[in-house]
Amino acid sequence: MEDSGYVGNSARVRILEGVPEALLALAEAGFQRVVVTNQSGVARGMFGELDVQSVNRALSNELARAGARIDAFYYCTHLNGCECRKPATGMVLRAVAERGIELEGSVMFGDSAGDMGLAANAGIPGPEPSYRARTLLEGVRYFLESIRA
Repeated sequence: MEDSGYVGNSARVRILEGVPEALLALAEAGFQRVVVTNQSGVARGMFGELDVQSVNRALSNELARAGARIDAFYYCTHLNGCECRKPATGMVLRAVAERGIELEGSVMFGDSAGDMGLAANAGIPGPEPSYRARTLLEGVRYFLESIRA
């Protein structure tokens, strides 16, 4: 979704162009779509955990209207020093355990150094550094073409 800073208000949810299509392409290829996100606005007192859940529901609802979905959301509400805050691997390892995901066949898409650091720390391949996409849809298309090749 659009990065508008600390998002604790579901009214600020804006899905980026191409995201529903990217999620549908991943689903058609047999991939689970899992979001892992740092939400330190909770620890900073800017909003509560229920607000994070409301934002996730709003995102899910917007995606559903476009025919797409996220299979699971994992979030860290801490500031520092925990094992779940990206680039630490806690959220990914929890998703692996709870959802039966195999890291070897997974891919990570992200828009920050923390996202790519998490992928490296967890041993998840990503299209970067071999490819840096401008959009999620472009990155997903590149990834799916590369695994089909």
